[in-house]
Amino acid sequence: MDRFTAAIIAFVLVVVGLIAAIWWYFGGIFLLRLILGLGFAMLTLMLAVMTGVLFYARNLKYGVVCLLVTLISGYAVYQSYIWNQPVHIAYIIAFYILSAALGLWYISEPDLSVSERLRSAESLEKSGNYRAAARKFEKKGDYVRAAENYIKAGLKESAAWCYEKAERFEDAARLYEEIAEEKEESYYWKEAYEFWKKAGNEEKAAECLVRYAEDEPWYWEDAAQLYDEAGIKEKAEECYRKAIEYYEKEAQEEGVFWEDVGKLYEKLGEDEKAKLAWQKYAEYCEKEAQEDEAWWKHVAEAYEKLGDEQKAEEARKKYEEYRKRIRRQSEEEGEEDQEKQEGQSEDNSQEKD
Repeated sequence: MDRFTAAIIAFVLVVVGLIAAIWWYFGGIFLLRLILGLGFAMLTLMLAVMTGVLFYARNLKYGVVCLLVTLISGYAVYQSYIWNQPVHIAYIIAFYILSAALGLWYISEPDLSVSERLRSAESLEKSGNYRAAARKFEKKGDYVRAAENYIKAGLKESAAWCYEKAERFEDAARLYEEIAEEKEESYYWKEAYEFWKKAGNEEKAAECLVRYAEDEPWYWEDAAQLYDEAGIKEKAEECYRKAIEYYEKEAQEEGVFWEDVGKLYEKLGEDEKAKLAWQKYAEYCEKEAQEDEAWWKHVAEAYEKLGDEQKAEEARKKYEEYRKRIRRQSEEEGEEDQEKQEGQSEDNSQEKD
């Protein structure tokens, strides 16, 4: 048995023994009064703190409610002490239980009125209260009918979420397309793309991603790949060229993007343009290698693409030398750490002696 388990068992035994002792010497009524008094005292203290916070935050409505509940709890502490009206304590406990039940009921459907809560989803749908009906259907797990009612209520995002839960991905994608058009926000084109992709419609997914790429050009290449997978080569080429245009602009500031340019020109079969891009990438990598020798690996890769085996081999040798030097340094540092640990162990043993 570990210490923690033993401590818990000991604590439980002490508490049980204390309760038994109080029962034996003072009686069951005194024990009940003590438990109720301590419980309500802690609750009163907690509610008093909450009341102070609410009034400090100038939330008078909930501050007054919390103050009344605090006074009720304080009265229960008083009654636990004098014990002349114990039935009042029972009323207060029943009040708290009922309040907790009503609170849980309210939290379960916070956006519905009392009358809406008491009516069925079908009844609310027939009366034209589509928002409340949708919430009821959603809670029942009937996501398709919930989505239909959300659409009638003009809540298309909620409807799309319900179609997603029902795995009606095409319907969700269409809704996000409508939302994107209405709100003129590119984010929803990305949502539509993701659901068309889940639905297995690569062409529609690519069309939506193209709309998204107009604001986020990083995605032109992804759109091109989708068109490629769908077998629509003409549109794929258009997207690849837009991706190249984007990467070339980025490469003016950060030369690492010349690698992406070279790869895309290779896909398009434009070898001369690809060669120019790889040459610029090689020059960029050589420049970086002066500061960080790990870049010699990329220099070798770039010259391999250019077909210059001599320069590629030279870069590989420099990279291997760098790797050997790093391994040697690691081994030396490891030996030093081991010597330090051995020295500390010897010092500790001497101190013990």
